[in-house]
Amino acid sequence: MHVSVLLREAVDALVVKPDGVYVDATFGRGGHSRLILSRLDERGRLIALDRDPAAVVAGEAIADRRFRIRHGNFSGMQQILREMGVTRVDGVLLDLGVSSPQLEEISRGFSFRSAGPLDMRMDTTSGRTAAEWLAAVTEDQLERVIREYGEERFAKQIARAIIVARTRQPIATTLQLAEIVAAVVRTRQRQRENMRHPATRTFQAIRIFLNQELEELSLILPQCVELLNPGGRLVVISFHSLEDRMVKRFMRTAANADELPRGVPVRQKDLQRFSRQTLRVIGRAVRPDELEVAENARSRSAVMRVAEKVALNG
Repeated sequence: MHVSVLLREAVDALVVKPDGVYVDATFGRGGHSRLILSRLDERGRLIALDRDPAAVVAGEAIADRRFRIRHGNFSGMQQILREMGVTRVDGVLLDLGVSSPQLEEISRGFSFRSAGPLDMRMDTTSGRTAAEWLAAVTEDQLERVIREYGEERFAKQIARAIIVARTRQPIATTLQLAEIVAAVVRTRQRQRENMRHPATRTFQAIRIFLNQELEELSLILPQCVELLNPGGRLVVISFHSLEDRMVKRFMRTAANADELPRGVPVRQKDLQRFSRQTLRVIGRAVRPDELEVAENARSRSAVMRVAEKVALNG
């Protein structure tokens, strides 16, 4: 069962109008969505998105006239909403990373704790699997991905080991890849990281790269600013330092109407929009308390940030 991280904290920050229109852009298994619906009155509306077809199927089981779910990536959110006749909303929730069902379903290939096909796609209907990518990637590109997306200090050694291993046989399962990495990463690092599995960072890096998670995040953040009504909230829960830094910089920059967000692509026609539409950062970053971490170890790296759309200047 998937346990939504920072469940009440996120929904408390998000739902500012019981009769508002909200977007849960990462439905997962619906923990946040169900609590949001409980906070809305009969005029409220919730639209959920997810790029995982299994999550969409789970969402379609919710029988509530105020709720609709669609299959799609972050980058297509604004277009999906427009097709539904929605041009403004009162809140957007982004719960980043992978869900427990994705990690625990062996066939998805996200976990190195069981032998499963090396897939790692969040959207199983498109894109290359991790096995297909590893069969063709160059050593230099592999090293860069592991270093940049996994922040792995042994990226060079891991990349070399993977390239050598694939000349002997195709790397087709999660355990194959995990064993290759484990043979490279030094024991001292494992001890410093409280016995974290040595393949954690490599699996994370490949997953983030294959699913273009940072690129998708960079595309949805400006869309959220444009979609929000004044007073509407953007709530983002991150589980990776690269994601959190991007969200933090975006929110802080959007709070300054004269400065464009660093690290987020901005087109020429966006310049005027960002000088007018800004956010106000709400409070400090929120992290799970000791009780939540004890009950759900996967919550330990979570960071939640909240921003509110302010009225247009001028």
